[in-house]
Amino acid sequence: MSKPVLVLAGPTASGKSGLALAIAEAMTGVVINADSMQVYRELAVLTARPGAAALARAPHRLYGMLPADEPCSAGGWRKMALGEIAAAHATGRLAIVTGGSGLYIQALVEGIVALPEVPREIRESARALFEKLGAEGFHAALAARDPVMAGRLRPRDRQRLIRAWEVLETTGESLAALQEERSEGPPAHLDFVGILLEPPRGELYAAIERRLDAMIAAGAIAEVASLLALGLDPRLPAMKAVGVPELASYLHGELSLEAAVRRAKQATRRLAKRQLTWFRHHRPGREILIVKDAPFAQLSESFKERIFNFIRQNLLTEAH
Repeated sequence: MSKPVLVLAGPTASGKSGLALAIAEAMTGVVINADSMQVYRELAVLTARPGAAALARAPHRLYGMLPADEPCSAGGWRKMALGEIAAAHATGRLAIVTGGSGLYIQALVEGIVALPEVPREIRESARALFEKLGAEGFHAALAARDPVMAGRLRPRDRQRLIRAWEVLETTGESLAALQEERSEGPPAHLDFVGILLEPPRGELYAAIERRLDAMIAAGAIAEVASLLALGLDPRLPAMKAVGVPELASYLHGELSLEAAVRRAKQATRRLAKRQLTWFRHHRPGREILIVKDAPFAQLSESFKERIFNFIRQNLLTEAH
């Protein structure tokens, strides 16, 4: 019999974390992070990671567990998420996967190509080689060793070129061949049911504005300063988190604080728009409840009851 998993998805600032916590408390659940930036240890404020009070009220997993210099792939996250889901089920808890990273959720629900972990030294050497050879030179070097993958990519596809080189160095095989051989389908032992938050655009943008102001007040600038002090590669995912480049420009004297915050808000709105578009085309489960009056600050009792009734009706009772 398949085991139940609740997937709570939606754009940034739509109230996912608060709702996930309420569900976890009411239905004995474990909240499992599916936000690609909340996995990074150094980004607590700017990613709105659940704080100590939330962590004390219900178990939270996969938050802040990686250093910023260690990129997290959808495949790597999927493996960790499946482990946390299994652990939740082993203790009789409801697994609640929540986040706005559509690619992560798609990898979990629909499956993914399983690729090997690339050692750090190979990642670093591949990036160094790209810098040395340049885009055209690196593309030519890949073509000499793996003409199939090079033929699928253009010199400007930096990340994909480097990924193809990393896999070749790690396994001795073409990424193209591995993609055909190592495809992992949806986990047949899990039953995914989704709740998708789609709040009105105006309310969502207003929530984004308020939250960014609160982040600044809570120490976001100091957080970015500490991140910059690590001297990391600016192309790392953590260095591209919404708010990091904008506040870095302020710290470097390139923008006023007002302009930096304004740009960060604009970037967050663009992210929310992309997330809304993604989830309209990629549904996070077998059965979906779309909530267009998503909560932002407080959950009304009627709202919570509507959500809980949906969960009771569509998820197997053995996890509760």
